[in-house]
Amino acid sequence: MSVKPARTRIAPSPTGHMHLGTARVALYDYLLAKKTGGQFILRIEDTDLKRTVPGAEQEIMDGLRWLGLQYDEGPDIGGPHGPYRQTERREIYQAHAKVLVDKGHAYPCFCTPDHLDKVRQEQMKRKENPHYDGTCRVLAPDEAAKRIANGEAYTIRFKMPQDGVTVAHDHLRGDITTDNKQLNDQVILKTDGLPTYHLAAIVDDHEMQITHVMRGSEWLGTFPLHVNIVRAFGWDEPTWVHLSVFLKPSGKGKMSKREAAQAMKDGYSIFIKDMQELGFTPEGVLNWSALMGWGVAEDDVMTVNQMLDRFTIDSLTPSPAAINFQKLDHFNATHIRLLTTEDLATRLKPYFTREGLAVQDDVLLKIIPLIRERLTTLDDCISFGAFFFKDEVTPLPEELIAKGLDAKQSAEIARRAYQILAAQPDISHERCEPPLRAYVEESGLNANQVFGILRVATTGQKVSPPLFESMEIIGRDVCLRRIQNAIDILEKM
Repeated sequence: MSVKPARTRIAPSPTGHMHLGTARVALYDYLLAKKTGGQFILRIEDTDLKRTVPGAEQEIMDGLRWLGLQYDEGPDIGGPHGPYRQTERREIYQAHAKVLVDKGHAYPCFCTPDHLDKVRQEQMKRKENPHYDGTCRVLAPDEAAKRIANGEAYTIRFKMPQDGVTVAHDHLRGDITTDNKQLNDQVILKTDGLPTYHLAAIVDDHEMQITHVMRGSEWLGTFPLHVNIVRAFGWDEPTWVHLSVFLKPSGKGKMSKREAAQAMKDGYSIFIKDMQELGFTPEGVLNWSALMGWGVAEDDVMTVNQMLDRFTIDSLTPSPAAINFQKLDHFNATHIRLLTTEDLATRLKPYFTREGLAVQDDVLLKIIPLIRERLTTLDDCISFGAFFFKDEVTPLPEELIAKGLDAKQSAEIARRAYQILAAQPDISHERCEPPLRAYVEESGLNANQVFGILRVATTGQKVSPPLFESMEIIGRDVCLRRIQNAIDILEKM
């Protein structure tokens, strides 16, 4: 049986940085659309003008492209169902709100913020859950029309059923039944003529022919409202999929600003732009986030193409998932190993250049095999490879002294190593390692002492990629100059 092409959408608000939750929804949307030969759409829900952040929309588009989740329709590329910014669709929502009013499913509300606040305070004193008291629900249509004609400010509220139950079906959770007495008449069109999310999202999903609505489980609270709006219009419902919620690393509660700030101090983030700057790869981020809510093995390493082969919405799970940054490290490091040398070199180069290092591409290609296995994030390349592109290194004097030896003895070792290397016609590791190991044997020293001094002298650090292969790439003249500098430092101690 052929599968009907799915039309999915990611519809973030430009009210802050693009975060992990948006990325995961986008990934699932993308996988479902591509798997079924459908379309993946970006829509910007920007009707909350007070909270809109300049540059946030561009960050969303940049983030999706960095992740490799290219959308088929969107605000910057257009499409047959545009515009794709809600602020550009005002008249569409107003027309649909009028339809609901004319059909008796919505009504104008003239209650002022002061009146609503007063009602709310009285309800709380009576220990009731705050809710709209229905003041304008019973207004006669002629009375409402007269007040509108007189220029009185108003909103449009959706008229929720007050008897019986609303049964809404979620693909992951089954039927969700809500007593209609618990429901509230929500505002769907504001006084400025812009819609609230409740109207705009429903209208847009219908107008853009969205077949599957995937979103966070935080929308379950307004699920009955959205289902009732769809039914009031007489439209077919999309397949609703409320995804699992992300929990903070402890597994107790959602991530807060405090936990997010602490994660950043530890070199992690839940924001996509930060992840990119911290050296995480899109492949690692997608693999990690995909498995938080997908019922496959937690350690499965998958590219997006491999995800496409395996993905179905039936395998998604509603169970909450704790954010585990150690697993992000695991997946990121694994995907770094899977990159070709050329691809990895291209990705590492910006991290070197932003440190002010002049990168020679041929040298960069040579060091990739030496550092690849040591990288957890791309920016780890600085720790393991910056010395290849420096004219000089500045070793700490105390690190040049080998364990169990003093400065004078360490200087003598450095001088002997200099003599051995200077006597060689080249500094390939095949040529230089045997005589240096022979020196270790005849001197009675251990390899850690001799090679430790040589490592700090030539790289400027105690931990580095393999010593002799590194020296070969650094080059004979530079190595000898760095060793002489180390001798000078030790002689002054």
